[in-house]
Amino acid sequence: MVTNPIDLSATFHQGGPTEYAREHTAIWASLEEAVGGLEGGAAVALSSGMAAVAAVLELVPPGGVVVVPDDAYTGTRLGLGHLESLGRVIRRVVDVADAAAVGGACEGAALVWLESPTNPLLELADLAAAAGAAHASGALVAVDNTFATPLLQQPLALGADLVVHSATKFLSGHSDVVLGVVAGPPGEPLERVREHRTRWGAIPGPFESWLALRGLRTLAVRLERAQATAALLAERLERHPAVVRVRYPGLAGHPGHDLARRQMDGPGAMLSFELADAATADRVLDALELATVATSLGGVETLLERRSRRRGEEQLPPGLVRVSVGLEDGEDLWADLGAALDRAGRRG
Repeated sequence: MVTNPIDLSATFHQGGPTEYAREHTAIWASLEEAVGGLEGGAAVALSSGMAAVAAVLELVPPGGVVVVPDDAYTGTRLGLGHLESLGRVIRRVVDVADAAAVGGACEGAALVWLESPTNPLLELADLAAAAGAAHASGALVAVDNTFATPLLQQPLALGADLVVHSATKFLSGHSDVVLGVVAGPPGEPLERVREHRTRWGAIPGPFESWLALRGLRTLAVRLERAQATAALLAERLERHPAVVRVRYPGLAGHPGHDLARRQMDGPGAMLSFELADAATADRVLDALELATVATSLGGVETLLERRSRRRGEEQLPPGLVRVSVGLEDGEDLWADLGAALDRAGRRG
């Protein structure tokens, strides 16, 4: 058999390796072995990226301090805000691009939560420095590696205790799965994440797990193509008169460019650019014909979105557009985006 079988049974004969599908399935194990191997450890698959985030946050003791980036995935920030409103955790917000600030924020923390690159501002954290400071203070370190993927960044090798993925995104890669993964060294604290999954039922479906495993097989070729196109778009966007700023670690002018070269094996397939205001950004998006205006990222299609329109992201620059670069021809994408920018500029 070349591909993995899907076992759709919810219950099994007693006495075997599995008795109930909330505890274990063979297709989970195959997916976890693949992702864990890529991250240099073991892995636990969960029902969504936010389920993975929630499982890690449960490791924080009641009233514990969580260091969190001021720029991070909206769901993570809103989830932490909700927990803080219940008195469950205390947030300590920090600029992750400022290594000294991150180090200073670690004292007394239970968990240091990092993204690098961040979503959607593409800021970079010095993961090794942050992990060193966190461990010196007795804190766990979790890194959301969704943007970089394990092919471009290895947080465990840089000192992280846990790595989180929204496997909905690049790992699955086809915009047809909702899934999460937590990776880490075998043993604690990863086993506590596994216990959380079983206790609260945050389990992935077998078909979703199979789709994610299938998508993972093409991750390298998808990422290579999308990253090359992202570099092309970033360079051209930087030269366009309607664009105020481009955020992409592959550009020499990015504040984290040198760190990206040391810490990553490539700048990735995500970028953001800023236009003069929300109205200009909306005109550009409305004029697109090839690229798609939609949320999410990491699929084979190029997706653009003005992020400040979303609840919880009102603090972002109004004209900020996040781009998840897909597999379309790079010149075709630029023809589409460049023409939209030209038309918006004329109307402005």
